[in-house]
Amino acid sequence: MPAGRAPHGGNRAAITICVILATLMQALDTTIANVALPHIQGSVSASQDQIDWVLTSYIVAAAIMTPPTGYLAGRFGLKRLFLVSVAGFIVASMLCGMAQSLAEIVLFRILQGLFGAALVPLSQTVLLDINPRERQGSAMALWGVAVMAGPVLGPVLGGWLTENYSWRWVFYINLPIGALAFLGMSVFLPGTAANARAKLDWLGFGTLSLAIGALQVMIDRGEQLDWFGSGEISIEAIVAASAFYFFLVHTFTADEPFVRPALFRDRNFVAGSLFISIIGLTYYASLALQPPYLQNLMNYPIVAAGLVLGPRGVGTMAAMMVVGKLVGRVDTRLLLGTGLGITAWSFDAMTGWTPDVSQTTIMVVGVIQGIGLGFLFVPLSTVTLSTLSPEQRAEGAGIFSLARNIGSSIGISVVNALLTRNTQVNHAAIAQHVTAVNRMFEDPMIAQFWNPLTAAGRAALDALVTRQAQIIAYIDDYKLLMIATLAVLPLLIVFKKPGKGA
Repeated sequence: MPAGRAPHGGNRAAITICVILATLMQALDTTIANVALPHIQGSVSASQDQIDWVLTSYIVAAAIMTPPTGYLAGRFGLKRLFLVSVAGFIVASMLCGMAQSLAEIVLFRILQGLFGAALVPLSQTVLLDINPRERQGSAMALWGVAVMAGPVLGPVLGGWLTENYSWRWVFYINLPIGALAFLGMSVFLPGTAANARAKLDWLGFGTLSLAIGALQVMIDRGEQLDWFGSGEISIEAIVAASAFYFFLVHTFTADEPFVRPALFRDRNFVAGSLFISIIGLTYYASLALQPPYLQNLMNYPIVAAGLVLGPRGVGTMAAMMVVGKLVGRVDTRLLLGTGLGITAWSFDAMTGWTPDVSQTTIMVVGVIQGIGLGFLFVPLSTVTLSTLSPEQRAEGAGIFSLARNIGSSIGISVVNALLTRNTQVNHAAIAQHVTAVNRMFEDPMIAQFWNPLTAAGRAALDALVTRQAQIIAYIDDYKLLMIATLAVLPLLIVFKKPGKGA
């Protein structure tokens, strides 16, 4: 859009609605599939650690394609890229809904992530372009509500659609939302000039993408293939390490690298990027752990599971609104420390959960955890990017988002690999005490259900031991997330206050 030519009021309102629809569609897909995972797992005959590829494939694809968004918008024009992204996201969503195997749904989720990566940065850019300076704050606040509404509506809507229709509608729901956004953008959004001279460091982008992709596949499949006892895992490790080495060498020797080394001379940026990767790890990992816990161990109907998980997003939304007013008035490090403390407390509370925990407790702890996360997101973005120069800020925001997504995908893979491994270890440890000569089995009430001398009794005992082993494995995961949250506290010392002009 030519500078200074904002659309008139009617078109501005229509474009804003379309942008918010596109943002909401993308934000919904970060959480809407979580609650349907146990149903998808049964439909495609996947194991516990395999089904999380549905989440990690989307996040990794979005992570890889977020940094080059600026180049693509300049090379092909903002409107054209926006329309292609929305259309591609719709088609990929429909393919996800029609998938008949785990391989298909993972492939289509990768496509969904590739096309969806540009939607959030493009939405922000469009809103800033179409609004005069005095209206930009209000426009971004409205956009922020759409972003925050996704985690709130995702579990509830996903549970309702899966219960009343099928898990496939978790993906089909993107068709009407995306179609409205596409048609509105086609009609109301003015075209922008493409810059054929725009350049991208393809070698840097390619080597970094290969490194991230190989690392993620290695982590996803490691538990299933016995890690480095498998030739495939060894090859993936070598590819990831080699690609990252070439990326580093190229970055420090190229004239215009994909990631400029100067960014990493800013200690706020380095600390903030590491910080957000750990927060992404804990946040998305806990989102992935909760639905199977509620549905498989606590026998919650899927709608009830969605309703119980929804309030977490409400806590995040409320906290972000409060923190937005405090940023700049209260020391950012104090806000971050508060958020870390609240989040760590919530994970500590979850280590005491058993399947007998009440709905009220789950919802209250979820809201508190959401509040903790709300205290982290806005101040962390501010302190990380505020000390960068204006010409570095867009690139820094892309790397910041990349760090969050990588942390998220690795976190999901790690906690689920540990869940599978620890369940097996705990099962073996508990089973040592379950023998036919155990005096407990002399009790007629116990022997009636769990008699180790009968096939039915042994099957019932094995199911009971497996359930107990899973409960302990979940507790171990929540302890890990609590420790990871507390581990970033020392980074608060690294942050420095931005200058007055920042």
